[in-house]
Amino acid sequence: MLSLHQLRVFLAVYEHGSLTAAAEALGYAQPSISEQVRGLERTLGVQLFRRVGRGVVPTGVADELRPHAERTVAAAEEARKAVQAVKQFETGTIRFGMFGIARLYGGAGLVADVLDRYPGVRVELIGQNSAEVQDDLRRGRLEAAMLSVGSVSGEGLKVTPVARDELVYISADPAHLATPVTPHRLSLATLVMSDTTWSAEDPTRVTIRNLLHETGRNPPSRIEVEDIETAVELVGMGYADGVVPKGAAEQLLPRLAPKAGWVSLRPRTYDTFAVVHRNDATLSPAATLMIELATKRIQAIADPVHRR
Repeated sequence: MLSLHQLRVFLAVYEHGSLTAAAEALGYAQPSISEQVRGLERTLGVQLFRRVGRGVVPTGVADELRPHAERTVAAAEEARKAVQAVKQFETGTIRFGMFGIARLYGGAGLVADVLDRYPGVRVELIGQNSAEVQDDLRRGRLEAAMLSVGSVSGEGLKVTPVARDELVYISADPAHLATPVTPHRLSLATLVMSDTTWSAEDPTRVTIRNLLHETGRNPPSRIEVEDIETAVELVGMGYADGVVPKGAAEQLLPRLAPKAGWVSLRPRTYDTFAVVHRNDATLSPAATLMIELATKRIQAIADPVHRR
């Protein structure tokens, strides 16, 4: 039966033109090399080399076999590398960047997806805000991340949109939810805003600022907090209204503000989520896995963005 070992020996003999030289290159005894060549010839039923002086020359059949042997040996090596790469990260650490609200679209579920497939790994989901995660990507601290497009500077980064989610207005006052909220109404509202540390780069605030540009006003925040859960609780208590992604509203309102509801903005306004990594990055199997699983999770809640 034809074997990879025989093909490797064949290629060494073909390259060196000598059984002795091939044996030295491969670290085998010369008789072992001769036996492997004879075994391959018996398997194929052909003569592959002719002796000339102290060396050998390939036959026409050997010339025909060489490219096929090279492809077969190369494919086997790629398979070995792929298995080794998987084996290495099965017991290693998988790190993936996500902005704060993205955890609501599958943080715990994403970790569970990974651990169900690779129980031996250690998982790290890094980041509270798209701006800081983007910085970690540029510095090489992370291979890849799921970020909000509105806060990503594309220079040096590959940005692949995968989903979008509508921004909605949340309130505990039914009168505030009777009709879609226009930029003018939004400019007069009293809001609680999250991500206060990153207020200049926060994608939701950037979107609201763009929406309010025609009114000449900035987002009118009365209360500033860090996490979206606190913001939603305060909305439920009636201290302010808020603007959050619809996926977050649907998950958090029933639990933290059951008397509150949401309504669309007019015009409808969206956050877009994207897979981001450095342009020059060769992604590891771990990063590729996280991108695949995070994309599935976020597209199950937000609207998928299909590539053209």
